[in-house]
Amino acid sequence: MKEINQQVFEGERAQFKAHDLHFQNCTFQNGESPLKHSHDVTVDHNIFKWKYPLWYSDNVQVTNSTLKNGAHAGIWYTKHLTMDNVMIEDTKTFRHISDSKLSNITISNAGETLWWCQNVKLDHITATGDYFGKNCENITVDHLKLSGNYAFDGSKNIEVHNSTFETHDAFWNCENVTVYDSTLIGEYLAWNTKHIRFVNCWIESDQGLCYVDDLQMENCSLINTDLAFEYCSNINAQIVTKIDSVKNPISGVISAPAIGELIQDDPEIDKAACQINVRKATA
Repeated sequence: MKEINQQVFEGERAQFKAHDLHFQNCTFQNGESPLKHSHDVTVDHNIFKWKYPLWYSDNVQVTNSTLKNGAHAGIWYTKHLTMDNVMIEDTKTFRHISDSKLSNITISNAGETLWWCQNVKLDHITATGDYFGKNCENITVDHLKLSGNYAFDGSKNIEVHNSTFETHDAFWNCENVTVYDSTLIGEYLAWNTKHIRFVNCWIESDQGLCYVDDLQMENCSLINTDLAFEYCSNINAQIVTKIDSVKNPISGVISAPAIGELIQDDPEIDKAACQINVRKATA
């Protein structure tokens, strides 16, 4: 692999179709799509300052680098990407990437990032921005710290570990989601989702966990959470804290130490179809 060291590249498609190259200590500026259609490339201690740096690329490793504000829509239609220890400062960075691993990345402006991606592993990511992870499939997440609304909308086959979400409307319209050992703070959690499981999670959500089919909760805390489980079916919720209020669950089992208010005022719902197990309940 040929090494290119301490160079400044300018102009559109400066290294178009680059391959079998190691870029080190380089700067890409004043020209879009510098590494478009590249393959078998390593990038270490580089700075990208312009739009679309890595589109339609394959087998690329990026380490210790920065995508500056201006490197807009940085990485689309790329596969077999490995990124580690990277700073990203602009929006819409990942679209349609596949078979990739992203680790130790800070995305300071993560609006509309990670859309329509498949088979991606996220490890130690910090991101701030709305609509992170839209319409993705087969994503594994460990140690994600996300601040921004509408996370993972419309995604399928998502597995999350040891993460923190400060986001309302997270996991809407999803299918096959499992969240382990995580904290989730925000309104309207997981509406219109099928097959979602929370294990050892700490959740605060105004009117969260509604319109869900097949909701599994194991050893979870629901703090400051009201009007939960409305029109949910096939519930198996084992909650270890008081639930402020529960409204019109359709079917399943809800167990908690206490429920502040149990609302069952929809005459079309068979109350017997949902078993409520509490040590103390007021209605």
